[in-house]
Amino acid sequence: MNMYDIILKKREGGKLSKEEIEYFITEYTDGDIPDYQASALLMAIVLKGLSEEEIFDLTKAMKKSGDTIDLSAIDGIKVDKHSTGGVGDSTTMIVVPLAGACGVKVAKMSGRGLGFTGGTVDKLESIPGFHTAMQPKAFFKQVNEVGISVISQTAHVAPADKKLYALRDVTATVESLGLISSSIMSKKLASGSDAILLDVKCGSGALMKTREDARLLAETMCKIGASDGKKTVAALTDMSQPLGLAVGNSCEVIEAIETLKGRGPKDLEELAIHLAGIMIYIGGKAKDENEGMAMAKAALEDGSGLEMFRKLVKAQGGNPDITENYKLLPQPWYILEIKADRDGYISRIDAMGIGLASQHAGAGRAKKEDSIDLSAGIVLAKKVGDKVQKGDIMARVFGNTASKVDTAKELAEESFSISAEKCEPPKLIKEIIGL
Repeated sequence: MNMYDIILKKREGGKLSKEEIEYFITEYTDGDIPDYQASALLMAIVLKGLSEEEIFDLTKAMKKSGDTIDLSAIDGIKVDKHSTGGVGDSTTMIVVPLAGACGVKVAKMSGRGLGFTGGTVDKLESIPGFHTAMQPKAFFKQVNEVGISVISQTAHVAPADKKLYALRDVTATVESLGLISSSIMSKKLASGSDAILLDVKCGSGALMKTREDARLLAETMCKIGASDGKKTVAALTDMSQPLGLAVGNSCEVIEAIETLKGRGPKDLEELAIHLAGIMIYIGGKAKDENEGMAMAKAALEDGSGLEMFRKLVKAQGGNPDITENYKLLPQPWYILEIKADRDGYISRIDAMGIGLASQHAGAGRAKKEDSIDLSAGIVLAKKVGDKVQKGDIMARVFGNTASKVDTAKELAEESFSISAEKCEPPKLIKEIIGL
């Protein structure tokens, strides 16, 4: 077996065998296949596609390329959550405490961000003292005692995916259903939870721009999960405009806390309650999705979700006083306002444009090794469908570097459109797959 024959077979539209896929993943992970041959195969896959069976085999081969986490030391059904990424997506910091407050065990490993803003790990690390690196024994102990934990991904989970993702990023081979689904699910399956909730975004600020592509990705990932014995559910959600109002790191922590206090943006609260409700159901704590949502809403209204967030912060070395004193979080030096230039209604807030603007402000990374400004970001004052008058503030852009904030403001301004006629905001939750 050799790479030349495997590349040629896929280039000609052939179906790769399980053995050929395992050979590629094993040898490439071990450094015995050069990047130029791996790149050639990736491009052939992008052009010719992968069958469902090939996707399953690729996912399982990447899962087996490193450690698989055994969560059997944690009592009960363990539920994981994953978002395919977006702009202003702070849901993990709300959903996990709500589900945990209702008795669901959540042992979550999250990544750092690359692009618009930081990942969940970066956002949580804007909390003074919060640590996301944890040994397995301490991780299991916390989930058993507190109910939830969110830590950084170990380098030994699906190392094949890490190598391939870095290569795809520089060889224009990211946009492939088979490669995207196997990348996400190899890490989820290796992380050891019993059930998985996927938040699959669609729109300008998402990897999948159309509902049809997002549905196909969601259906494929649900099938992969089922093939590995995991209950897997996917929610298709809108990302044509930013979710909520805050886009950044510490500002998203604040927004998550405000939402847990019942004072957050209504779209973010709606999505968080729905996702938490599904987690409560697939975690065996509710008889169906609707009961799960009712339980999640009750946990938000009675404050138990907020209390669970405080327990999470304290257990991982952070200062829980941040829930009452936001000045303990990183603060920006510079704040600029974006104002409406005429009367009308907000007809568009391009999620991609706002995301890129927040990155330029310092909230995101262009390369994995880049540092980020945890104080930087954008907070919207208006959403699609809102009425504005000339001079009204539509958003605030902030950070610690004046030139970056200036550039970010210019980019963010271009993301707003105002029309004379009122338009309806896009539907947030488009459909649920796998329930």
